[in-house]
Amino acid sequence: MRIDKYLWCTRYFKTRSIASNAVKKGHVKVNGSAVKPSRDVFPMDKIVVRKNQIDYQLTVLDVPESRVAAKLVDIYRKDTTPKEAFEHSELLQHAKKHYRKKGLGRPTKKDRRDLDDFLDESE
Repeated sequence: MRIDKYLWCTRYFKTRSIASNAVKKGHVKVNGSAVKPSRDVFPMDKIVVRKNQIDYQLTVLDVPESRVAAKLVDIYRKDTTPKEAFEHSELLQHAKKHYRKKGLGRPTKKDRRDLDDFLDESE
């Protein structure tokens, strides 16, 4: 089975065209090397998929006939992604939410409320 079709069948991408574009851009590696969408996948291949700033590491256990239900995905692949990757992603999300350059406009309504709460506590 083609790598783009496999990633679509195992529900890593919503559509096959999105999976194909990700492979073309180099976000997918099989056994350590970048591949084309037409590359065939075989059992025991190691796949690394870069999606949402996380490198998902997969091991192909079996090749499905067609797109499988979400509950049955674990039959066809083993996810060996380290937990540190998800923790790093959470830290990035928190950093993006609370980052604003100094002097970049007036405070938002939430910033003002936080300042008011802080000043009320100190009194």
